[in-house]
Amino acid sequence: MEICVDSVVSALNAEAGGASRLELCANLVEGGTTPTSGLLRVVKRRVKIPVFAMVRPRGGDFVYTEDEFGVMEEDVRDLKSCGADGFVFGILTPSGGVDVERCSRLVELCRPYPVTFHRAFDMVKDPIESLEDILRITFDRVLTSGRCGTALGGMPLISQLVERAGTRAVIVPGGGINEENLEALLRGTRAKEFHCSARVTSVSKMEYRHVGVAMGSNYQPDEFVLKVADAKRASALLSIAKGVWRETCINI
Repeated sequence: MEICVDSVVSALNAEAGGASRLELCANLVEGGTTPTSGLLRVVKRRVKIPVFAMVRPRGGDFVYTEDEFGVMEEDVRDLKSCGADGFVFGILTPSGGVDVERCSRLVELCRPYPVTFHRAFDMVKDPIESLEDILRITFDRVLTSGRCGTALGGMPLISQLVERAGTRAVIVPGGGINEENLEALLRGTRAKEFHCSARVTSVSKMEYRHVGVAMGSNYQPDEFVLKVADAKRASALLSIAKGVWRETCINI
């Protein structure tokens, strides 16, 4: 069970709930961007499980300028020096394919650490062709919702990807996974891993609240509501997964 987190408290809660790995991001409201080196250092001091760092210089699409790609290279070097245990990224071409040349360069820079191709995969034009490109580049994992809004909706494609990838890479379902749909998803795809946030709403500790002012210009979430990973939710999800894996004899 991999849990995506964007704060120290979420990292601690995820580990307490049984996560085997963290995906550390900033800005989860936009699907996750590159975390700061300070956040990575503190999380690494506080948890014992592996921490994979997102490498995504901004929200939006996955076609990057030369300068943005340069930022990604510098971030990998910086995050490696801060103790990242793995990296998560994806780069596409304008025509909807995998940017093989740039992905290959970044994978080489990330080594010897493991690399995951993230949900940029869900924006590709041809998922089978793109999977083969990703496998040739030697990514270790592919995170995907099966090109749908949720992993449950993308279950048919995820199942196909799991079978096609075989032992060459791990297909990791992610997107809208919760206690109600995890069992069906794992049974239907035979996935050996899954990705979730296990988040709950936490109320801000601010006593004085100046309302009517937001820090963002477009999407404006409540400034006094926080989303944090919850240990109890994580534990419940892991219990469901272990039950399915035990019954279906899937080794993890």
